[in-house]
Amino acid sequence: MNNTVKIYDTTLRDGTQGEGISFSVTDKLLIAEKLDHFGVDYIEGGFPGSNPRDITFFQEAKNLRLKHARLAAFGSTRRAGTKPSEDPQLRTLLDSAMPVVTIVGKTWTLHVTEILRTTLEENLAMIEDSTRYLVSQGREVIYDAEHFFDGFKADPEYSLRTLAAALKGGASNLTLCDTNGGTLVDEFKMIVGRAVQEFGGDKVGVHCHNDSGVGVAVSLAGITAGATLVQGTMNGYGERVGNANMTTILPNLLLKMGRSAHCAPNLAQLRDLSLFFDELANLRPDPKAPFVGQSAFAHKGGLHANAANKVARSYEHIDPAQVGNRTRVLISDMAGRTSLTLKAKELGLEIDEKRPEMKDLIEELKEREFRGYEYEAADASFKLLVAKALGQRKTFFEIENYRVIIERHGPDLWAEATVKLKVNGESRHTVAEDTGPVGALDKALRLALESTYPQLTDMKLRDYKVRILEGNHGAGSRTRVLIESGDGGGIWGTVGVSDNIIDASWEALREAVEFKLSQS
Repeated sequence: MNNTVKIYDTTLRDGTQGEGISFSVTDKLLIAEKLDHFGVDYIEGGFPGSNPRDITFFQEAKNLRLKHARLAAFGSTRRAGTKPSEDPQLRTLLDSAMPVVTIVGKTWTLHVTEILRTTLEENLAMIEDSTRYLVSQGREVIYDAEHFFDGFKADPEYSLRTLAAALKGGASNLTLCDTNGGTLVDEFKMIVGRAVQEFGGDKVGVHCHNDSGVGVAVSLAGITAGATLVQGTMNGYGERVGNANMTTILPNLLLKMGRSAHCAPNLAQLRDLSLFFDELANLRPDPKAPFVGQSAFAHKGGLHANAANKVARSYEHIDPAQVGNRTRVLISDMAGRTSLTLKAKELGLEIDEKRPEMKDLIEELKEREFRGYEYEAADASFKLLVAKALGQRKTFFEIENYRVIIERHGPDLWAEATVKLKVNGESRHTVAEDTGPVGALDKALRLALESTYPQLTDMKLRDYKVRILEGNHGAGSRTRVLIESGDGGGIWGTVGVSDNIIDASWEALREAVEFKLSQS
């Protein structure tokens, strides 16, 4: 059995067919360089000639100096009744000047007779002729057998003949595509095994979609059955519910299944790579993503946190550092002394869990959680709470009162905030306007503080979330507000809870400023 698996990334083609996914030409070039640096073997760039963006990408991609990865242009076999040398799409694929060409062909008799409207024999000729022509022009050809699993179920003999035609034409790999994403693990493994038996594992690859929620599972099953190339997309981007997620496939292959790949030495960069893709796609990272998600190694239960601290593998299936992640302790009313101590240590606070203040801190934390506070995404508020319990919380300013007025003048809506506070015993009274009440409060608070604390000038409110906690109370329901702030050097979260949404926002905003000052 060949222990090495080739990694084929199709994010720039199949991934961009996902809803809400769009990359600029510059993005695509950066991604290609990033994937090459990570160590993937093939990078599929898209359809040359299909749209201005891909046309420009392939023109620019000729100048990339990739160290390992091979760029692939994607297209289909020649049209029925057309010579390969006269087919405009094959010419476009060659004009892209990419070293690899991936062509898709029909393997399901239904598609041949009802979609292409040609004969089964002509389809075989289209596959073989196209492959041979591209190989004769000095290209490596990977054959994507579209709807292979549906085709195999309908007519096993014919679907295998399509693979034989591509191999006869000189294809380096026969990638079996579960295009509809409907095949389950046992059947998938059996069908891949049959193809491996016929053509050899070194010639077989798999390309899976996640429509049944098993895209990763069937990809791994294909490797177990003998395939040696796997296609996927970063973060599972793709049409409908997405493609098989490469950020999950890779650690399973390399850490669980004992396989090797060229990118194996760089696996600790996986989380950063995942975040890089989400950043360029303008998507918020999935905190629940296996291996790379923020919550992948997060422990909330006190017993879990305690056990993981003593023996990490008791509640962690791998060392998080192997994929560039880390252990996190979540603080809630389930927390005990050990959880609090570990969380405080994570935030840079060294405290003894036997200190008498710990009991009061735990009780206050549980009472606050009962009222609706949550600290899982509000580390800064938790750190301030601990500092207060230990008598280490410094006072930078004292709030006397605040007020917010909202006015509409025709089509324009404005909020005016007034803040009155003391800084070093000096009273300050400031007023500011903005389109919304939180923005106005933020401006008024900064106006009062920045002359004394100029470090606040680079602090920005990055995100704002509101959660209604007791919906049965209508407009008087308790509200939780989470604010994410940043200053270019770090990001922190704060939380506020109140029956009044403005007051909850003010609490979270005030603590965001206080935390920033405490770090200066």
